[in-house]
Amino acid sequence: MRPFALFRLAAFPALPLAALAAFAQGGSFTINQNDKAVGTASFNFVATSDGYNSTSLVRLDLQGLNYAISKTEKLSSADQLQHVQLSATVNGSAVNVTAAPDADQLLINTSANGRSTTTRLAAHNAAVFLPDFDPGAFETLLALAIEHNNRDLWAIIPKQAGSVQPIQIATYSDERGTLAGKPVNVHHLVVTYGDAHADLFSGPANQLLQAELLQQGFALVRKGFVLTPPARAAAPPAQ
Repeated sequence: MRPFALFRLAAFPALPLAALAAFAQGGSFTINQNDKAVGTASFNFVATSDGYNSTSLVRLDLQGLNYAISKTEKLSSADQLQHVQLSATVNGSAVNVTAAPDADQLLINTSANGRSTTTRLAAHNAAVFLPDFDPGAFETLLALAIEHNNRDLWAIIPKQAGSVQPIQIATYSDERGTLAGKPVNVHHLVVTYGDAHADLFSGPANQLLQAELLQQGFALVRKGFVLTPPARAAAPPAQ
């Protein structure tokens, strides 16, 4: 289990410790559009002697959009990016991306449509490699948000030649839901990076339960989780 989860286990007594550990280390999700399942996504974290190895798989099949990614990533014990390799197909076209720190920069190599590009970006300690629909990336973002008090976070966007965008996080009122049939308190964050917005819902072990990508009209929902709609739209707490 990732260390940040340990502080919240006592708040979720309805599930045994082993079940909580499984939720914190991996997860399987459905991708919904207008409440209809249109794809699947999953991630898994494995502890190493000096950090974590993570994998993510995403498959999305829509009319006009066939999208699949496979991501392998190495993170430090502080969730800092050490190396990532992404293989993707978008409507039959292959895309491959690798990224790793290089001195005080982040080096991104992209191969797509028979062309290769190399991009150097400013490196940041709290940066998450964030492909579309990747629940593992959102899980890492939740960990970084805890570790850095929601500040100085960055998104590495593997589109075109690659870019890095600051992340803004707003904390909303908690909501309720059920996980594996048991009641669970749900934390609600609204994340903004570039022109993208996502509502992230996490459980007491800081595990990703649901991600709503409002602009695209999609939602990633952890299997076994049901969000209880609030009586009225949630609002940020008073400053």
